[in-house]
Amino acid sequence: MSGTEQPERTPWGLVVLLGSLTAMGPVAIDMYLPSLPAIGVGLHASSSQTQGTVAAFLAGMAVGQFFYGPASDRMGRKPPILMGIAIFVLASLGCALATSAPLLIAGRFIQALGACAGGVVSRAVVRDRFSHVETARMLSLLMLIMGLAPILGPLLGGALLSFGGWRLNFWFMTSFGLVIGLAAWLRMRESRSEETAAHARSEHPLRAYLALAREPRLVGYGPSGALNGATLFTYISASPELLIQTYRIPPQAFGWVFGLNAVGIIGANQVNRHLLRRATPDSVLARSSLVALGFAVLLALAAVSGIGGRYLVLPLLFCVLASYGFMGGNTTAGALNVDPRRSGSISALLGGLSFGTGALASGLAGALHDGTPRPMALIMAVALAGSALSLHRLALPKQAGR
Repeated sequence: MSGTEQPERTPWGLVVLLGSLTAMGPVAIDMYLPSLPAIGVGLHASSSQTQGTVAAFLAGMAVGQFFYGPASDRMGRKPPILMGIAIFVLASLGCALATSAPLLIAGRFIQALGACAGGVVSRAVVRDRFSHVETARMLSLLMLIMGLAPILGPLLGGALLSFGGWRLNFWFMTSFGLVIGLAAWLRMRESRSEETAAHARSEHPLRAYLALAREPRLVGYGPSGALNGATLFTYISASPELLIQTYRIPPQAFGWVFGLNAVGIIGANQVNRHLLRRATPDSVLARSSLVALGFAVLLALAAVSGIGGRYLVLPLLFCVLASYGFMGGNTTAGALNVDPRRSGSISALLGGLSFGTGALASGLAGALHDGTPRPMALIMAVALAGSALSLHRLALPKQAGR
């Protein structure tokens, strides 16, 4: 299907279900950010230990992807989803009952091992059912659902913190997992093809990953999307100190400013969805990657020079983060289209690469933190330069030559 053909009718029920499954990870990250200081007090934990609960979750999200991808190709899409949700629910319950920082860190790691199933399998389900262009449009729609997490998550988390303490956040996650699990059990239909199943049974998962690593276009799309997404992880990690301590934004207003940038990402996703009615995913990627890099360079210059302060840095930051709305779905769709027989394994690679790169970028931002926006801005500029280079050198030239 070309970018100019009539799009298929949108299956909104599937969009809401897959978007909710994909949102398990973001909900578990964003909801409890306002509770980090209270967790430190409640568990007598140091700042590094409370930050360790974030790092443990990102590590779990990166590691767990590599199991669910091949499993969904071999077992079908539905069993791994239900397995992941069960792990998420039990780990959320464990986090709610944790009595020490090490126990909470362990619980967060296991919780992430369950949460990552939603994103991996949902991407594979979309590729099972839709063409390249429609996959990109569907992924943009999933972001509309998933994107509510960074908007509502901190606000809801702050409200739950005020109402019943930090543990209430994890009780909510437990309930959320149960509801999503019930919906998946009742409403999700198997979408894996017989060709995918037969191919997966004939190939060891490690051989599948090695074969995919030799695909130049996948090596282009994957890092391009992951490096662009690293800007989002860097922002999530740096935002509490940047907004509250550096720019003196009141803690009560943190959720609103944090959510405003999420609105930018969601809005860009929906613009991208409409652009795909008359353009291909690759043509959108070619332009948006360079525009994102341009805004990142301007952000770095503003942060280093100090010109304009927060009144220049924050609008430029908004533009940089919004680029994820154009890059995320289109790079994922391009990667999944490389080898549809291994869509589960590709989805796992994309997820692992995304969270691994995000964890590295956010950790680097924390290590270089100096009370200014400079480290965050420079990391974003380097990441988006790598994203554009990977895309234009490896993915797009190969596509253009087909």
